[in-house]
Order: sequence, then structure tokens, then C-alpha cells
Amino acid sequence: MQRSALLVTAHGSRDPRHAATVHALVRRVRSVRPELRVEAGFLDFNTPSVPQALQKLASEGVRDVVALPLLLTRAFHAKADIPAVLHEAGARLPWMRIRQAEVLGPSPLLLDALERRLYEAGLTPADKSSTGVVLASAGSSDPEAIAVIAEIAREWRHTGWCAVRPAFASASLPRTRDAVRELRAAGIDRVAVAPYVIAPGVLPDRISADAVSADADFCGAPLSNCPEMARLILQRHDSAFPVSSRIHYSAA
Repeated sequence: MQRSALLVTAHGSRDPRHAATVHALVRRVRSVRPELRVEAGFLDFNTPSVPQALQKLASEGVRDVVALPLLLTRAFHAKADIPAVLHEAGARLPWMRIRQAEVLGPSPLLLDALERRLYEAGLTPADKSSTGVVLASAGSSDPEAIAVIAEIAREWRHTGWCAVRPAFASASLPRTRDAVRELRAAGIDRVAVAPYVIAPGVLPDRISADAVSADADFCGAPLSNCPEMARLILQRHDSAFPVSSRIHYSAA
């Protein structure tokens, strides 16, 4: 009987592509580390809910859970919603230890995943020095999250891209289409849009539509279940434990 588990904690969406992406990502994580039990739970819209998933794990003898927020930035959901849900569930399951892992971003693995998606869209590594990139996130009203996106754009620029500009689908400015046009106005002929989102949905669709309306040359797909995402989830899981008690696994 497995007495520990990883609970990938997603926001949830009315868009069925969201849950399908989360479940596909969970399957990839399981395939990388089959000895670890990995399940998904949702805050809203989809099932199982986080409390339902925890209750099921408890009923099957699991006593130690790492709840990993499937989020790219540490904004409201990671600071308030998820801790509240976990606290409430923990009060009903006092014999279960629930640890909240860190959100996924920022991480070099996410930059690798973004580049993977751009190369799949038609760019090549040789194009980096002559291509401007719009790092397009969903957006947030949390200043910390906005500052993190701006810092990621600055760091990514130093890996060889001609320029990298942050943009947002909601809550903050600039919008993706405006960032594309700013790069054009700066004299950059080739512009790519890199959606900094995990799963398809309303805001990712808006990013893609903005890329088309502004005549971006390339637009990547959401990060979804790419290998880098699975590796990062496992890194965050492992980091939730004290250093002295971590189990060391071979690289995936």
C-alpha cells in the first residue's frame, strides 16, 4: 500500500480541454516515476475536487500528501485559495499530513518548455538571435506575479533571443497584440508569441487570437504535458520534503 502521494492541484475550467490537459500531464508524471502515486484535484468546475481527492486518498491508506499547485506564478490562488482548501480538508483528516509545494515558476525548465513549443511551431535554434519573442501570460492583479513575468522575460532574453517582451491576456498591460506591434516598431522582422500558460482555455485562446491579429510569425502551443513540465512537477514534489529525508532518484 502506498502511504504517500502527489496531488496535482489545478484550478479547473468549464473548458473541457483544461481537465484533459491536467489528466494527460498527470499520466506523464506517473510514467516518469511509476513508484509514486500521482492524482489530480480541482478547485472548481471539474471533478474530483481537492477535498474529494484527499478523502479518497485517505480512505485508501495514504497518510502523507504533497499538494502541488499547478500554477506558473505565486498569485492569489497559491496564496489564498489553495491554502484555505487544504487547511479545511486537513481539519477533517487530522491523521493525514498535507504539504503544499511551491508553484511551478519560475524555473529554467519552463524556459526549455517554452522553447520546445516555439520550435514545434516552426522556429529553429538558429533563429533565436534574429527573433523577438512575446512572453504572453494569462495575467494577474497580483503585483508579485506581474513582476515575476517581467523578470522571466529579462532572463530569457539573455539566452540569445533578439528581444523578449512580457504581455498579458487579462488584468495587466500590455496585451499580446500590442507587444507584437512594439517589437515590429523596434525594427524586429521576425516575432514569435510564447504562451506562458499550461492548458488551453479562454485566456490562452485570446493570446492566440492576438498573435494572429497582430501578424506574429509564430505562436507556440500551451505548455501542457511536455516532458519539462513533468520533470518540474517532480522537482517541486521532492523539494517539499526536508533535505535530510529526500529520496534521490535517477534523472528522467
